[in-house]
Amino acid sequence: MKRLILFICLAINMFFFSCITNKDLVYLQDKGTVLNDSLLIRETSKPYRVQVNDILSIKVKALDEELTAIFNPVETTNALTTQGQASLYFNGFTVDLHGNIKFPILGDINVLGFTVEEIEDQVKVELLKQYFKETADIFVTVKLAGLRYTVTGEVSGAGVYTLYQGRVNIIEALANAGDVKNTGDRKDILVIRQYPQGQKIHHIDLTDIVAMQSPFYYIQPNDMILVKPLKRKALGADETATQTLTTVASIFSVLVTTYFLTRNL
Repeated sequence: MKRLILFICLAINMFFFSCITNKDLVYLQDKGTVLNDSLLIRETSKPYRVQVNDILSIKVKALDEELTAIFNPVETTNALTTQGQASLYFNGFTVDLHGNIKFPILGDINVLGFTVEEIEDQVKVELLKQYFKETADIFVTVKLAGLRYTVTGEVSGAGVYTLYQGRVNIIEALANAGDVKNTGDRKDILVIRQYPQGQKIHHIDLTDIVAMQSPFYYIQPNDMILVKPLKRKALGADETATQTLTTVASIFSVLVTTYFLTRNL
């Protein structure tokens, strides 16, 4: 009888230990760091500085469009289509290993570590110095050719994604990949970020509202987002309480059957 009671206790403990609670699932919870809903959460979003392998889209406009034709490739497809993305890859300006882009007429321009606004000013100054006159009234726009990132692990749609937005936070990036599964660890999301000296791994807890103040809350081009499984999954827990209860009930049934079989021996 004592063995049966022990088996029952073990089954009950396994059920409660295996359950995934709301604290594991809900994003941006107030864990005592925010006093009220009206408190302003200051987001940390620094201007992105261009890295090696980034692709830049640079447009030059002037009063006489014929003068700018050499700088602007002809676009035949929508940039959001698959063909358009390929066009951006072939017609954009890729930052090489030395941090340079090869620009018509101007040659090599070093853009490593500059913001897109700084690159706009740099290109405009060089164009006025080498090609245009002040009266040409030129206008230069520089944008990243899409924000490309990778998501893998406990998400519904692991893969490589590209978003055409100025900035994207990590929750938006995960939502674009189908969101984190219930068995994913939202408390310790890994962000692998590229730096001039190499790559670094950073951690962010998306269940805490202070994550919005993290320098990794907004993703950057070429970021890799890794979602680890909860320890409960490693122990065989399922995504919902019903599934877990079914599993525990099956284990309990096996334990009870084993108990009575061994008792009769």
